[in-house]
Amino acid sequence: MRLLVEHFGGVEPVFRASLTELEAAGLQAVAAQSLATKKSLELAQEEMVRASAAGAAILTLDDPAYPALLRQIYDPPLVLYVRGEAAMLSRHALAVVGTRHPTPYGLGMAERLAADLAARGLVIVSGLARGVDAAAHRGAITARGLTAAVFGTGIDVVYPRENRKIADSILALGGALISEFPVGTAPVPQNFPIRNRIISGLALGVLVVEAAEFSGTRVTARCALEQNRDVFAVPGNVTSKNAWGPNTLIKQGARLTATWEDVWDDLPAHVRDELAPRVTSSEVPGTPSLFDDDSLGPQAAKVFRLLKPDETVHIDELVVALEPEVSASEIFAALFELELAGKVRQLPGKNFVRSF
Repeated sequence: MRLLVEHFGGVEPVFRASLTELEAAGLQAVAAQSLATKKSLELAQEEMVRASAAGAAILTLDDPAYPALLRQIYDPPLVLYVRGEAAMLSRHALAVVGTRHPTPYGLGMAERLAADLAARGLVIVSGLARGVDAAAHRGAITARGLTAAVFGTGIDVVYPRENRKIADSILALGGALISEFPVGTAPVPQNFPIRNRIISGLALGVLVVEAAEFSGTRVTARCALEQNRDVFAVPGNVTSKNAWGPNTLIKQGARLTATWEDVWDDLPAHVRDELAPRVTSSEVPGTPSLFDDDSLGPQAAKVFRLLKPDETVHIDELVVALEPEVSASEIFAALFELELAGKVRQLPGKNFVRSF
């Protein structure tokens, strides 16, 4: 499509071209006939109606609202479907990506870093996938910041379905949902690596949080390097397969990232000046502290001190460790209190971790 537009000098001349001119440009006969007979134009008009019904605006490459950074990459999408605030796509952004099967440590780091950076004015871009992507969006939402999700499906197909609530929260806070695929496109595997160039293309840099050796996250990191974007990586436990990606990137020159300051300090000075004023506290308002248990009741404080931010603790371990000082019923009540306070999260199998 891009070569065709470049050959004819724009989109409209493509539709005005004769069958001979279209075939001479290298199009297959079926596609050339569809354009020459105006069938493609009719299909395009029908697609615009479907996009409007889905609540999406359509940005073309020559639209002033088209994200400037994305326009600069080698193969920008000719058409972007956008639900939400298209203008926010031109704001300074950081992509946060990683495995769909993260450890508690990976989930916590993605959510914590996304929250800290979103609170300081950076738009968090990710792919709404399970795992690290969803955690990054949740972090930005927790900080009441802006985040954008790039779909590997049609703009009307939220995938996976369990992340629909995240998508709704993104829109409610002034963020955006984005796709280059036609309305109704199903979640076929080959589309997700294709969309990864958009995730990196919208951002100043890409932060990798846990990724195995053969992971789609490597595609995004490679796109970032090809697009001359900065690459950041959260170091991981060398015995974990999910640490292979970020640890390898760090060896290859990616910026080791443990806190939001590691990203912030690498941003150009003019970008830092244009972002929201820096938050003076080391924590984002409204999010839980890693270590503050002063406000907790005595039983809850004892339970909280046994929990870890980067490793799950099973409830049976808590019962054994606190017996007979704290009864099982008091432990259950304490965990409930801690969950309500946002200080701990329950994972499948009655496992608990501290919230970042």
